[in-house]
Amino acid sequence: MYKNRAEDGRNNLCGAKVKAYRQKLPGQTSQKMLADMLQVEGLDIDKNAIQRIESGQRFVTDIELKTLAKVLHASYQDLLE
Repeated sequence: MYKNRAEDGRNNLCGAKVKAYRQKLPGQTSQKMLADMLQVEGLDIDKNAIQRIESGQRFVTDIELKTLAKVLHASYQDLLE
């Protein structure tokens, strides 16, 4: 059987790390602010998508992961561990 979910049932491996890195950004960066930062980098994503990523309800593409890592000042590996 194919596995396309994490062992805990989440749709991504990086959601919890995205949230942790977002909360470490200066100025208490909100999900909306993170979405705005991603849009500046050319990623069409909104606050609701950020919420769903952080809660593990939404899959994350490699393109999104690359941009998230850039904006959050993290490596891909950091977000996936």
